[in-house]
Amino acid sequence: MQRYESAWGGAFLKKIMGMTFGGLQKKMVRLVMTVLCLAIVALIAVSFFQDRMLISLVEDTRIEQQQAISGISKETMSQILEDSFVRMTGVEAENADHEFSEVVNDITILQSMAEELLKNRDTVEPVRIGGPDISKDGVASAFALSENGVDYTKSEYLGAIAHMSSTMIAMLNSSEKISACFIGLSDGTHLAVDNTTADKLDENGNQIPFAVRQRPWYRGAVEDGGIHFTGVISDAFDDEKCVTCSAPVIVDDKIMAVVGIDINMASIDEFITSSSGEGGCIFIVNNNGQVIFAPENNGLFKTELAEDVPDLRESSNRQLAQFIKQALREKTHLMTVNLSGKDYYIAGVPMPTVGWAMIMAVDKELTEQPEKQMLAEYDSINAEASAAFREGNLKILNTFILLVVAVIIIGSYLALSESRNIVKPIEEMTKDIYHSSETGSLFVMKDAYRTDDEIEVLAEAFTDLSKKTKQYIADITEITREKERVSTELHMANRIQNSMLPGVFPPFPDRREFDIYATMGPAREVGGDFYDFFLIDEDHLGMVMADVSGKGVPAALFMMISKVILQSYAMLGQSPSEILGKTNDAICSSNQVDMFVTVWIGILEISTGLITAANAGHEYPALMQDGKFSLLRDKHGLVLGGMEGIIYTDYEIKLAPGDKLFLYTDGIPEASDADYNMFGTDGMLDALNKDVSSSPREILNHVQGAVENFVNGAEQFDDMTMLCLEYKGRENQSGIRPGGA
Repeated sequence: MQRYESAWGGAFLKKIMGMTFGGLQKKMVRLVMTVLCLAIVALIAVSFFQDRMLISLVEDTRIEQQQAISGISKETMSQILEDSFVRMTGVEAENADHEFSEVVNDITILQSMAEELLKNRDTVEPVRIGGPDISKDGVASAFALSENGVDYTKSEYLGAIAHMSSTMIAMLNSSEKISACFIGLSDGTHLAVDNTTADKLDENGNQIPFAVRQRPWYRGAVEDGGIHFTGVISDAFDDEKCVTCSAPVIVDDKIMAVVGIDINMASIDEFITSSSGEGGCIFIVNNNGQVIFAPENNGLFKTELAEDVPDLRESSNRQLAQFIKQALREKTHLMTVNLSGKDYYIAGVPMPTVGWAMIMAVDKELTEQPEKQMLAEYDSINAEASAAFREGNLKILNTFILLVVAVIIIGSYLALSESRNIVKPIEEMTKDIYHSSETGSLFVMKDAYRTDDEIEVLAEAFTDLSKKTKQYIADITEITREKERVSTELHMANRIQNSMLPGVFPPFPDRREFDIYATMGPAREVGGDFYDFFLIDEDHLGMVMADVSGKGVPAALFMMISKVILQSYAMLGQSPSEILGKTNDAICSSNQVDMFVTVWIGILEISTGLITAANAGHEYPALMQDGKFSLLRDKHGLVLGGMEGIIYTDYEIKLAPGDKLFLYTDGIPEASDADYNMFGTDGMLDALNKDVSSSPREILNHVQGAVENFVNGAEQFDDMTMLCLEYKGRENQSGIRPGGA
């Protein structure tokens, strides 16, 4: 019985092992589960790595896009402002000028009528004109006024001029711009037309004396000899502010009278206010640089009486002063000026009729709002996309977990009956996934994976994800690599070039006999200018200033070659002319690019202050002696690299303690502003002589500041290199330097 059970049991186990269950199936199931777990771990690792890399690439791309959007937005806004802002200012100036031209037409009419009447006053029947009538207060009327001690009833001119009363009343009633018309006569009498009479009488009903010939409009017209516009002045009777247009009446080469029109400030203020908006406003500046019209509470300028208004042409704000001068002469471009601590875009257009200028200003911050809104909207979209990406990742994770559970359950079940069909594709898939993650190759769909179950779905997902991820990474990587390659190379070239030049100051802190300082500013990332200084021995200091033809990387390479050759020959103790000659021959022997270099080289004998120098086509040095810098017009030799066998000539400079030597390249005198005017050696000498007692570092700062002010932001196309040496001499035993205390 026991043998039977054993045999039966053995047969049963064999059957189970062969078909359904037993040690082999357990191992296969265990193998399947192990492979599945490994595949899952590998997939998680690959997915995590790719997810991190994708997030990093997306973030880098977002930053680049933000920078691109910001740059394009600023450029576009600048172009729009340059076109529309200046054009709008011109239109507003034309409209305002037209308003004043109508007043000029009216004043010309009054001037002509007055001249005709005064010429023929002996044949014209006088018109009786009385003083101010209080009953006509509020109604346009004509009346006579006079200065203290003058009786207008005895005027020989007033009766003839009174014929203009009806014309002046009609002119006043027909124009909202005019608040009064009048004629001041040279005998101290005055014919006026306006709507107020009460304020011309005292409490007893007597006419208040009116100093006709002392009024600004009368004196201005007499002084100008033609049409004159006052600034903002006070009315003689009611202190109301106004602007007056006046013109002299000349008969027989003698000024007999002055006609005038008071311009209604309210109409001009309304025009100024209506043309101004939030963040921007319009100002009108007269020919004396004074703001005479401006919106109320504009925060920048206020209108005051002419004698109280400052002349903006003399403002301590140099940008504003220069702009006002230009605006009174000609139409300006769009400029940026700091007013009250804020940057404003401003443009100005002359008003030829009155000789004034209209200024339009807008807060620069306001123009940057579209860019800020665009970037904020872009950040919002990115935030939404990031949230959607995280939500998608979470869904994928949940789906992945469910898929893993399903695969484990189904795999465990099918492993009992179809272990071979399950194990083989999973093993192959695992190998392919590992291969893809290690080599970066694509995961490829195979027939072995087409099992019509989750394995095939998983394989397809891997295939699609692998293709898209690889392509995306390749695209982004190529774009990023190309952008950064050029920038990195130029940056490294700049660092290499700077490292070739002396850059630690003071370079010889233990040497008190002299002080030296130098700077080099390339027009591009790298340049062809260079300077050098070095101790040849304890008593000799070598100095070099050079300028290579051309710009950019080729010039920088040629510069480094030239510098090394020059210093090598200088350290052999040879004279400057011998150094230049041998360096020229060395350069010419292998100069396949036809480049050349101008060089000034000098060797200072420190103990005596004697400089032995030679010049190969370089700029004249500037020497400070007797308290003033001037050009030392030395003899020039041919540039290095031009022709072999050139012989150069030495010359000597004797420095006394306190003397200074200034070396430079042509980028300094040839610096130009936006109108292509050059700074020149005169400008350079003015900057050098600003404070000759300054240290070499301060002197170079003076020159650099003067150049920057002159070019006013205009792009420069040449390198700017400078070196300044101050010779102090050696101290004697008493501690006193030669040449002074």
